[in-house]
Amino acid sequence: MTTTLSHIDELREIAAEVLELEPEEIDDHADFVEEYEADSLRAIEILARIEKKYRVSIPQSELAEMRNLAAVHAVVARYAGWQD
Repeated sequence: MTTTLSHIDELREIAAEVLELEPEEIDDHADFVEEYEADSLRAIEILARIEKKYRVSIPQSELAEMRNLAAVHAVVARYAGWQD
């Protein structure tokens, strides 16, 4: 039996890797900048990894909205057509 990660868990792992944190340290609603001291370069890196992993194109103008994991999931879901 294999367990597949949900999209939110996959996104959490991407963000954790870029922010140099453990996935369980990232709360769905914690602000990346305020809680994890993410800068714009890290935000762009997260976006680039998401685009590559899911083969989706997300305009950088969406970065301002992508301030926490829940918001990232909402934006990616909109562009990727996820229903979860």
